[in-house]
Amino acid sequence: MHVSFVCTGNICRSPMAEKVFRAALDEAGLAAGVAVTSAGTGGWHVGEPMDPRAAEVLQRHGYDTAHTARQIDSHTLSADVLVALDHGHRRALRDSVPEPDRVVMLRSFDPGSTDDAEVPDPYYGGPDGFDEVLRMIEAAVPGLLERVRKEV
Repeated sequence: MHVSFVCTGNICRSPMAEKVFRAALDEAGLAAGVAVTSAGTGGWHVGEPMDPRAAEVLQRHGYDTAHTARQIDSHTLSADVLVALDHGHRRALRDSVPEPDRVVMLRSFDPGSTDDAEVPDPYYGGPDGFDEVLRMIEAAVPGLLERVRKEV
Protein backbone atom coordinates (compact mmCIF):
# COMPACT_ATOMS: atom_id res chain seq x y z
CA MET A 1 0.00 0.00 0.00
CA HIS A 2 1.14 3.55 -0.71
CA VAL A 3 -0.08 6.67 1.14
CA SER A 4 1.02 10.10 -0.10
CA PHE A 5 0.46 13.45 1.63
CA VAL A 6 0.14 16.55 -0.55
CA CYS A 7 0.44 20.26 0.23
CA THR A 8 1.60 23.29 -1.74
CA GLY A 9 5.41 23.29 -1.63
CA ASN A 10 6.21 20.06 0.27
CA ILE A 11 8.23 21.83 2.95
CA CYS A 12 5.72 22.24 5.81
CA ARG A 13 2.41 20.43 6.12
CA SER A 14 2.83 17.35 3.94
CA PRO A 15 6.30 16.38 5.20
CA MET A 16 5.11 16.90 8.78
CA ALA A 17 2.15 14.59 8.11
CA GLU A 18 4.45 12.07 6.38
CA LYS A 19 6.79 11.92 9.39
CA VAL A 20 3.99 11.63 11.97
CA PHE A 21 2.19 8.94 9.96
CA ARG A 22 5.40 6.99 9.37
CA ALA A 23 6.08 7.01 13.14
CA ALA A 24 2.54 5.76 13.79
CA LEU A 25 3.00 2.94 11.27
CA ASP A 26 6.28 1.97 12.94
CA GLU A 27 4.63 1.93 16.36
CA ALA A 28 1.72 -0.17 15.02
CA GLY A 29 4.07 -2.65 13.34
CA LEU A 30 2.70 -1.81 9.88
CA ALA A 31 5.66 0.06 8.37
CA ALA A 32 6.86 -2.86 6.26
CA GLY A 33 3.59 -3.01 4.34
CA VAL A 34 3.01 0.70 3.70
CA ALA A 35 5.04 3.15 1.62
CA VAL A 36 4.65 6.74 2.78
CA THR A 37 5.58 9.76 0.67
CA SER A 38 4.76 13.44 0.36
CA ALA A 39 4.81 15.96 -2.46
CA GLY A 40 3.84 19.50 -3.35
CA THR A 41 1.45 20.77 -5.99
CA GLY A 42 4.10 23.30 -7.04
CA GLY A 43 7.78 22.97 -7.78
CA TRP A 44 9.12 26.08 -6.01
CA HIS A 45 10.96 24.13 -3.30
CA VAL A 46 11.97 20.92 -5.12
CA GLY A 47 15.25 19.64 -3.70
CA GLU A 48 15.09 21.78 -0.57
CA PRO A 49 14.91 20.50 3.01
CA MET A 50 11.89 20.90 5.25
CA ASP A 51 11.12 24.42 6.50
CA PRO A 52 13.30 24.90 9.62
CA ARG A 53 10.24 25.81 11.72
CA ALA A 54 8.51 22.55 10.75
CA ALA A 55 11.69 20.60 11.45
CA GLU A 56 12.08 22.25 14.86
CA VAL A 57 8.54 21.33 15.91
CA LEU A 58 8.93 17.75 14.69
CA GLN A 59 12.31 17.35 16.37
CA ARG A 60 10.97 18.74 19.63
CA HIS A 61 8.28 16.05 19.56
CA GLY A 62 10.64 13.21 18.68
CA TYR A 63 9.93 12.82 14.97
CA ASP A 64 12.38 12.36 12.12
CA THR A 65 13.13 15.52 10.11
CA ALA A 66 15.13 14.21 7.13
CA HIS A 67 13.34 15.44 4.00
CA THR A 68 13.88 16.60 0.44
CA ALA A 69 10.96 18.42 -1.19
CA ARG A 70 9.36 16.91 -4.29
CA GLN A 71 6.59 17.89 -6.67
CA ILE A 72 3.66 15.64 -7.53
CA ASP A 73 4.61 13.10 -10.17
CA SER A 74 3.29 9.80 -11.52
CA HIS A 75 4.57 7.94 -8.44
CA THR A 76 2.62 10.29 -6.15
CA LEU A 77 -0.52 9.98 -8.25
CA SER A 78 -0.32 6.18 -8.18
CA ALA A 79 -0.74 6.12 -4.38
CA ASP A 80 -3.61 4.08 -3.00
CA VAL A 81 -4.55 6.98 -0.73
CA LEU A 82 -3.80 10.60 -1.62
CA VAL A 83 -4.12 12.78 1.46
CA ALA A 84 -4.81 16.46 0.77
CA LEU A 85 -4.09 19.11 3.39
CA ASP A 86 -6.48 21.75 2.02
CA HIS A 87 -9.25 22.19 -0.55
CA GLY A 88 -6.91 23.44 -3.27
CA HIS A 89 -4.75 20.34 -2.94
CA ARG A 90 -7.85 18.14 -3.04
CA ARG A 91 -9.05 19.82 -6.25
CA ALA A 92 -5.64 19.47 -7.90
CA LEU A 93 -5.44 15.80 -6.98
CA ARG A 94 -8.99 14.97 -8.03
CA ASP A 95 -8.34 16.65 -11.37
CA SER A 96 -5.25 14.46 -11.82
CA VAL A 97 -6.54 10.98 -11.00
CA PRO A 98 -9.34 8.95 -12.60
CA GLU A 99 -10.53 7.65 -9.20
CA PRO A 100 -11.31 10.75 -7.11
CA ASP A 101 -12.35 8.57 -4.15
CA ARG A 102 -8.62 7.89 -3.54
CA VAL A 103 -8.31 11.57 -2.55
CA VAL A 104 -9.15 12.34 1.07
CA MET A 105 -8.78 15.32 3.36
CA LEU A 106 -6.44 14.61 6.29
CA ARG A 107 -8.70 16.16 8.90
CA SER A 108 -11.60 13.94 7.81
CA PHE A 109 -9.89 11.28 9.96
CA ASP A 110 -10.02 13.49 13.09
CA PRO A 111 -13.16 12.62 15.07
CA GLY A 112 -13.11 16.13 16.58
CA SER A 113 -13.16 17.84 13.19
CA THR A 114 -15.42 18.05 10.16
CA ASP A 115 -14.81 15.97 7.03
CA ASP A 116 -14.08 19.13 5.05
CA ALA A 117 -11.73 20.87 7.51
CA GLU A 118 -8.33 22.00 6.26
CA VAL A 119 -4.87 22.05 7.79
CA PRO A 120 -3.95 25.74 7.41
CA ASP A 121 -0.66 26.77 5.84
CA PRO A 122 1.69 27.95 8.62
CA TYR A 123 4.37 29.23 6.21
CA TYR A 124 3.62 32.96 6.49
CA GLY A 125 2.71 32.90 10.17
CA GLY A 126 4.69 32.58 13.34
CA PRO A 127 6.13 29.45 14.95
CA ASP A 128 2.92 28.77 16.88
CA GLY A 129 1.25 27.89 13.58
CA PHE A 130 3.58 24.93 13.16
CA ASP A 131 2.67 23.64 16.62
CA GLU A 132 -1.02 23.95 15.73
CA VAL A 133 -0.46 22.09 12.45
CA LEU A 134 1.28 19.28 14.34
CA ARG A 135 -1.66 19.04 16.77
CA MET A 136 -4.09 18.77 13.82
CA ILE A 137 -1.98 16.10 12.14
CA GLU A 138 -1.58 14.08 15.34
CA ALA A 139 -5.36 14.22 15.91
CA ALA A 140 -6.05 12.81 12.42
CA VAL A 141 -3.34 10.16 12.16
CA PRO A 142 -5.03 7.50 14.37
CA GLY A 143 -8.09 7.52 12.09
CA LEU A 144 -5.97 7.29 8.95
CA LEU A 145 -3.94 4.51 10.56
CA GLU A 146 -7.15 2.59 11.25
CA ARG A 147 -8.20 2.91 7.61
CA VAL A 148 -4.82 1.67 6.42
CA ARG A 149 -4.84 -1.18 8.96
CA LYS A 150 -8.12 -2.43 7.42
CA GLU A 151 -6.68 -2.31 3.89
CA VAL A 152 -3.23 -3.81 4.50
